[in-house]
Amino acid sequence: MVKRFNPDKRRRPKVDDHFGDWKWREALAESMVPMIGKLYRNGIRLLMYGRPLINCSAIEIMKLHRFVREVEGNELSELETYPVIEQISKMKLMPCEIDLGEVVVHLLDNDKLDPIKHVKSMLKEQVRTKRSHPLRPKDIVLYGFGRIGRILTRILVSETGPGVNWRLRAVVVRDSGNTEDLIKRASLLRNDSVHGTFPGTIRVDRKNNSLIVNGNEIVFIYANDPKKVDYKKHGIKKATVIDNTGVWRDEDGLKMHIKNPSVERVVLTAPGKGKIKNIVYGVNDQKVSEGDKILGAASCTTNAIVPALKVVDDNFKILSGHIETVHAYTNDQNLIDNYHTSDRRGRSAALNLVITDTGAAKAISGVMPELKGKLTANAIRVPTPNVSLAIMHLNVKKGVSVEDLNQCFRNAAFHSGLRTTIDYSNSLDAVSSDFYSNEFACVFDSQATISNFNNITIYCWYDNEYGYSRQVARLLNKALGINLVRYPKQ
Repeated sequence: MVKRFNPDKRRRPKVDDHFGDWKWREALAESMVPMIGKLYRNGIRLLMYGRPLINCSAIEIMKLHRFVREVEGNELSELETYPVIEQISKMKLMPCEIDLGEVVVHLLDNDKLDPIKHVKSMLKEQVRTKRSHPLRPKDIVLYGFGRIGRILTRILVSETGPGVNWRLRAVVVRDSGNTEDLIKRASLLRNDSVHGTFPGTIRVDRKNNSLIVNGNEIVFIYANDPKKVDYKKHGIKKATVIDNTGVWRDEDGLKMHIKNPSVERVVLTAPGKGKIKNIVYGVNDQKVSEGDKILGAASCTTNAIVPALKVVDDNFKILSGHIETVHAYTNDQNLIDNYHTSDRRGRSAALNLVITDTGAAKAISGVMPELKGKLTANAIRVPTPNVSLAIMHLNVKKGVSVEDLNQCFRNAAFHSGLRTTIDYSNSLDAVSSDFYSNEFACVFDSQATISNFNNITIYCWYDNEYGYSRQVARLLNKALGINLVRYPKQ
């Protein structure tokens, strides 16, 4: 295991009155909340080393300031960030993302810079001089309302912002025949046994068969055939459909959506078959083109392991390896022993470790052709409801120590183009439940790294529901051409 240093040092002089210091910084954090909210409503997203500050309480903002010690070896003070937020809030900017942590740390490392002048200079190209949004928001439709569909609803509602780029307009489901169908679906969205209570308001509009979720009216349409859905009736046009049913995974099946005159494109929340592009955001999303009508978001496991494999291959060159995924049980397994088309998935998911196959090795080569034939993979389903673990045993051309391997992943997580995809954990006692609702595709566990020079083993956690859904949302933005510039630029 890696020896850790104590990062609890402060940039400011020693604090004698800890309570007084806390209350002063708490007051500053409270003053930040309305500024962050106002910026968000104008399309400006503030981050703290990739973690959104939107909808955070004062205490949560303070915790994110302290989190910076894991990145830079020293926490930030609200005294240091407040003037920067204040300056940003005074500027009339076009929609963008600003990583407050990165900006302030850069200022602290270059103390000759004037903070106000630096912020103005950095964001000068983003100053609003013309219309910064389309005349009409793009329409989004969810086809299916299972685990991924409901989590996507939460994410899309939370990221609607000023509502000028896109809106979640509808959800298509099969008619259950239950008069209380809408009530039940509202309850499933409101209360989640894994991810907790929905942080907002949900109203049921029986007359229009819709849910009003944080002000977003989402109509529920009952249908079994994608071609026969009457989107026009609800004013929906040129829609992007996110198919999260898993029923259709090839072009022939998914083209049924496209044949509907109100649908422009489809994003599949599963590995696409045949010639469908499977995209892992952060790794091969540059392959997304404006003319793509169908895109696959690959699987949760592929999204978790491919970014980590890319880091290793880019830096040390993978020769061969094996990947074992320890995966939370899913809805396609039986809770108790019963008939199943799979040999082992029919055995009780809640009572057994279940060895099963995975298409991860094949999927990896589809995203990273350079790894074709070099990797094998298998999976074990375990009796936990969420968060999975990928264990990667890799033979590399360039030998590396544990310390250097961890530093490589730290740099990737906080200072590279993969910073929206990979998270980094230095926790000594991390367990799976610590990563519930983690929004990254994977979390590198630095305390578990093993290296025998050319033979390395790395462990990556991933929330196979929430982290994957975040990847789908990132791919959606890419497909829609909504790419917010992030400052400071890498």
